[in-house]
Amino acid sequence: MALSMTDSGPDGRIEPQFIDLGTTTGRGASPLAWIAPLPGGGRDIATVAGLGVGLALVLVAILLGGALPPYADLPAFIMVIGGTAAVTLVSFTLEDATRLPEVIRTTLLHKIPRPSDAAMRLVALADLARLQGLLSLEGQLANLGDDRFVIKAMALVVDNTAPEVIGRELKIELQATQARHQRAAAMLRRAGEVAPAMGLVGTLVGLVRMLSSLDNPSSIGPAMAVAILATLYGAVLANMVLLPLAHKLERNSHSEALLHHLTILAAVSIAGQENPRRTEVVLNSVLPPADRIAYFD
Repeated sequence: MALSMTDSGPDGRIEPQFIDLGTTTGRGASPLAWIAPLPGGGRDIATVAGLGVGLALVLVAILLGGALPPYADLPAFIMVIGGTAAVTLVSFTLEDATRLPEVIRTTLLHKIPRPSDAAMRLVALADLARLQGLLSLEGQLANLGDDRFVIKAMALVVDNTAPEVIGRELKIELQATQARHQRAAAMLRRAGEVAPAMGLVGTLVGLVRMLSSLDNPSSIGPAMAVAILATLYGAVLANMVLLPLAHKLERNSHSEALLHHLTILAAVSIAGQENPRRTEVVLNSVLPPADRIAYFD
C-alpha cells in the first residue's frame, strides 16, 4: 500500500489515503507490473545461426565440387588448431584460457535485453521506492531474476548507502566486468590473427615434404594436401569463427555496459530520493532516441 494525500475529510483537512499498488498508482499501470525479469533474454539465435549457416555453405560448396574425404587431413588440422591454441596461450595466462570457454558459451547463447525494457524497470523501481519507501525494494529483489548487477544496486539502496558510495562501487564493478570481456575478446582476436599464420606454417611444412620427395610420386599428393588444407583450415577458423566471435563479444560488452550504466544512474537517483520523473529524464538522456521511454505518459 502507498500513502496518498489527495482526499479531504469532512472538515476540509487533507487526510491520508492508501493506494493499492496491485491495481494502480494514479499514474496508469502499477510499478509492480514492470518489476520482473527482463524480456528478451535467453538464446541468441543470430550467433548460432550465422556460424551454422556459414560453415554449412562451405560444406555444401565442397560436396558440390566432389567428395568430402580429400578435404580432411589430420596433420593439417592438428597443426592449425593445436598451433593456434599454443601460440595464443603464449600471449595470455592459463587463467584467461580456462575462462574463455564459458565466455564463448555466453556469447553464443546469451541475448542482451533491450535498453528500453531495462530503463522501464528501473523507473518502476524508483516509482515504487517513492511511493512505499526504500525498504519496499527489498521485497522485489527476488523478482529481478538473475540480474546480479541490478540486485546489488538495489541492495545497496535498501541498505541506505550514500549515493556517491553506490555510484563509486558500481562503477568499479562495471570497469572490472568490461576488463574481463576485453581480455576474452582480445584472446579471440589474437587467435584469429594466429590461425592464418599457422595455416601458412602448415603450407610451408607441406611444401618441404613435397619437395623432399619429388623422386617418390606417391608421396607428393599427401604432402600437397597438407600444404593446401592447412591454409584453408586457418582461413576458415579465423574469418568464420574466431574473429566474428570476438566482434560479437565486444558488441555484447558494449550493450551490457549501457545497461549497467543505466542501473548506476537509477540507483544513485533512488538513493538520493529524487523524483522518479527525474530518474526517467536522466535515463532518457543516456538512451538512444529509439529506446527512450515514457513511463509517466
